[in-house]
Amino acid sequence: MSTGAELLTDAFGRVQEAVHAAVEGLDGEQVTRRIDPAANSIAWLVWHLTRVQDDHVADAAGLEQVWLVEGWAERFGLPFDDRAVGYGQTSEEVGAVQVEDVKLLLDYHDAVHRQTVGYVRGLRDADYDRIVDRSWDPAVSLGVRLVSVLQDTLMHVGQAQYVRGVLEREQESGS
Repeated sequence: MSTGAELLTDAFGRVQEAVHAAVEGLDGEQVTRRIDPAANSIAWLVWHLTRVQDDHVADAAGLEQVWLVEGWAERFGLPFDDRAVGYGQTSEEVGAVQVEDVKLLLDYHDAVHRQTVGYVRGLRDADYDRIVDRSWDPAVSLGVRLVSVLQDTLMHVGQAQYVRGVLEREQESGS
């Protein structure tokens, strides 16, 4: 029988694998390309899902965000507040997530993954009932927050893989 910590470690590992599958082998133009003027790019989707994981897990764990303390905000140099995670961004803001070197996206995701897994590996099953956010009714427990982060990250990485597939089909057809 697996513990909750083992299951969460496995799940976040699957997110990391899917992020790498969505990005590896692409260049900066490909990851920032939007398949229509209002669509999310792979770069924005991966940046956003990683920012959400970084923000939400750090908050629940009482840790600092990797984005802020390891200098990722400066390395990305995005034109919005360093605490932004992508929620409610305009199409223009989505388009502002430009990445010349895709390694930057992967390195940031891997850094967040290390912090996340380092935290969840130490959890006991009794920890999941701890309330981490009272701004909702009902209040959000740690277990619910972590499942919510997983759901959000898996949804967005699936979207990134879909965009990659569209780009690859366009390239194969010569359009």
